[in-house]
Amino acid sequence: MRIALVTGLHATARRQAVDDLLATVPRSIAVHHDLDDIGDGAVHRVVRDRTGPAGSEQVNLDHACASCTLREDLIPFLLRTADAGRHDLCVVESWDGVEPRLTAENIAAQERLHLVTVATAVDIAHLTVDLGSDHDLSDRELDIAQDDSRTVAEVLNRQVEYPNVIVLHGAGSDRHAQTLLQQLNPAAAIVRSGSDLQDFLGGRFDPESTHTRINPAWAQYTDHAEEQGVSSVTWSRTRPLHPDRLSDALEEIVSLSLRGRGRFWLASQPDTLLVWDSHQDLLMVENGGPWMAALPDAAMDLVSPARRSSALLDWDPVVGDRRQHLSFTGVGMDSGRLLSLLDSCLVTDAEADQDFQNDPFAEFSER
Repeated sequence: MRIALVTGLHATARRQAVDDLLATVPRSIAVHHDLDDIGDGAVHRVVRDRTGPAGSEQVNLDHACASCTLREDLIPFLLRTADAGRHDLCVVESWDGVEPRLTAENIAAQERLHLVTVATAVDIAHLTVDLGSDHDLSDRELDIAQDDSRTVAEVLNRQVEYPNVIVLHGAGSDRHAQTLLQQLNPAAAIVRSGSDLQDFLGGRFDPESTHTRINPAWAQYTDHAEEQGVSSVTWSRTRPLHPDRLSDALEEIVSLSLRGRGRFWLASQPDTLLVWDSHQDLLMVENGGPWMAALPDAAMDLVSPARRSSALLDWDPVVGDRRQHLSFTGVGMDSGRLLSLLDSCLVTDAEADQDFQNDPFAEFSER
């Protein structure tokens, strides 16, 4: 049975995209897990077809959480539906605050399920505002667990960067929205709600290649793009960053863009690839493992093909794959100020042999 996954923070846009898919395939149904009352331990599975509701049921879970819902009810439901053989397509309508990757990977792992597309629906009127929002999901009652501290901007970015199709809904500037979305996810087709989505139902969505495309530890980003007031710039240097100067400049660097992603190299941690993941004013730094240049030859076979390919593309005869490779996207972004600020954080020739005892990023040196 074919499966189409539809995600999106904007519920009205998402439901319209589901309706468009149901209208495209006659023998199709949609399933949606309503997590509105998950805080009270209640999850409802709602099924509908092109004519309207086809059933609603409260599901009993070991723990009321999004991952348990996926594992304990959605996947078993899809497998039962596939075995029944009455439907050609099941559209999985995700909940507002759910990111698509985990759901897509779990569906694709099932031999009897054929994941054909992952679509994210966005409301044009709210797109730029939400990408620049500093609200937590809990501020809008969209959190899906007691300790869910994710932000609106973080979730929406994850939703638009992952899929192969983005569906625009509502009033506003299509050109501005398309430009912003294309810079965030150049691999996605962008269509208007109400479009015939048949062309997106004949292939197979590959979560592995998608993960390779979006992983900031090895992703390659466009050097520069600017249109409709939206710009993206990639900063790439083969000199390490001074940890203290970077720490002092972080707040301004992060505030200059809507989205930042990539990898960076600190002078205080010469062998560690650090991952940069920023959403408006939120910055997350993670240890991405060792640079390939820091590995012994015997360990090279343990590195993923995607990581090896990216490293070879970046390879410098002196420093290997160590480098700064950060991409920033924003609306009305002062790219010149951003690049100048980043350059000011690089280690100078006079500092090249300095011993950095006080490292503000020391917590990321060990995995």
